[in-house]
Amino acid sequence: MNNIRNGLVTSFTAALVLLGATACEPQTVNATPLVAESTQSASPPPSVSATTPSPVAEDVEPTKTKEPSPSAEPSTAVASAGTVLAQLETIPIKGRAPKTGYDRDLFGNGWKDPDRNGCDARNDMLNRDLTEKAHKPGTQGCVVTSGVLADPFTATTINFVRGNATSTKVQIDHVVALSDAWQKGAQQLAPNQREAFGNDPLNLLAVDGPTNGSKGDGDAATWLPSDKSFQCEYVGLQTAVKAKYGLWMTQAEHDAIRRILIASCPDQPVPADDGGVLVPVAAEPAPAAEAPTRPQDAAVPKLSTGTDVFYQNCSAVRAAGAAPIRAGDPGWDTKFDRDSDGVGCE
Repeated sequence: MNNIRNGLVTSFTAALVLLGATACEPQTVNATPLVAESTQSASPPPSVSATTPSPVAEDVEPTKTKEPSPSAEPSTAVASAGTVLAQLETIPIKGRAPKTGYDRDLFGNGWKDPDRNGCDARNDMLNRDLTEKAHKPGTQGCVVTSGVLADPFTATTINFVRGNATSTKVQIDHVVALSDAWQKGAQQLAPNQREAFGNDPLNLLAVDGPTNGSKGDGDAATWLPSDKSFQCEYVGLQTAVKAKYGLWMTQAEHDAIRRILIASCPDQPVPADDGGVLVPVAAEPAPAAEAPTRPQDAAVPKLSTGTDVFYQNCSAVRAAGAAPIRAGDPGWDTKFDRDSDGVGCE
């Protein structure tokens, strides 16, 4: 019996040991998944990070490097010597003066010949700007009767034929309009300087007539050629003319020209002034005319007739029916007697 009891105790003890060992194995197996789950939670899945906007992307988005920065505004541009942009900065900026007193004839009555080449300024410009020209016989190649104009304002071709009904198709434009000049300094110019201004080739262009009419006396702030490829040259001419004659610009005009130059042609050169017209020295006003004096001739004394008769010249003598006039006649003057024979206005 003792042997049987001891055997049962031994078997029971072994069973308990085996059961304890078996109960610990699931804990060891479950430890591995816990470590794996901890590792996965420490590193977010790639799909989450790819779809979540990052703060860096938000910071970069508002920066648009292609947009002009404030430092690129015209006010900070550096003008190179010899450019229109540099010359523009020498032009005074003032307000417009009143147009009171303006008249086209204040810039010369009709077209003049300021370069003294024997041809008036209008025909000089037609000869300069037209191609395939024909001339009026006997005018030494001055008077243009027909030609072809490549119009700089509209980029069109115009056939010019001189005539009352056709000449207006091509007009000579004052790049700086005379009225605009009058309101921006030309009132202070001397008459001979204004005449030079009105006939200076630097300020003249042969252009389409109707388009020139639409320009009127507008400046760059209110009117520009429709052909944008000519705008740089056009504002360059306006700037050069105003610099040459000491005229000013309004702020709006100055800014309009500057915008064009900065945007399209900051290195546009100052146009050549090779038209042969210089700004003349202001002519001194003529002194007041004094009343003419009649020299006394001791050899042929005047005879008093009791009346005051005076003839300015032989035309007046003839108009009065007193020709020929003789020494001693009323109104006689030795100036009428060129050959000293006592008889004048023969």
